[in-house]
Amino acid sequence: MIKVLLADDHSIVRAGLKRIVDDSPDMEVIAEASNGIEALKKIREKSPDVAIIDLSMPEMDGLEVLDELKLHFPDLPVIILTMHEEDQYVVRTIEAGAKGYITKRSAPEQLVDAIRKVNDGKRYLTDMAAEALALKVSEKAQKQSMQEILSTRELQVLRRLALGHTNQEIAKTYNISVKTVDTYRLRILKKMKLRNNSELSIFAIKNKLIEP
Repeated sequence: MIKVLLADDHSIVRAGLKRIVDDSPDMEVIAEASNGIEALKKIREKSPDVAIIDLSMPEMDGLEVLDELKLHFPDLPVIILTMHEEDQYVVRTIEAGAKGYITKRSAPEQLVDAIRKVNDGKRYLTDMAAEALALKVSEKAQKQSMQEILSTRELQVLRRLALGHTNQEIAKTYNISVKTVDTYRLRILKKMKLRNNSELSIFAIKNKLIEP
């Protein structure tokens, strides 16, 4: 059972999201919060598997909560909720550590899938969020030099890793060993001067390597 925390300052919104989550047999809402400070307190007390955090809340907003979670609960998957179809904070929330980003309008159709994905260690972005991330950066020269540095297979592995696929999944897709996938991953990180898969994901989004 996936334990979920909901943080939103509107009780009606929380009630709707709770109903969506609790209607799924493999997850349940174990705690609710109406602001960022309360969300952090409930996270410490209840240890949820996934946190759903509203971007705009009183006392502490979603970005401030993310900053705190990055310090004290870096392994907790967070999905950011927003009212806006296009939001200037998409890049910053992903860089701050959010694993998912969805709009409240799309939540009824996408929330359950997003929770499952981030709970499995993957990333979940709506088409809007992916497009917004891609539009933030226009570095054609960097992209061209990157494609010259990386082999075709390295580019393929990079894209799969950026989408949150596991080494086992990538190995099966390309009919190679898991050890070979990890070798490709280490080569990519070294060539692109990246430290981990999170930076790799941000790099891929900024360079439009992930198709929305």
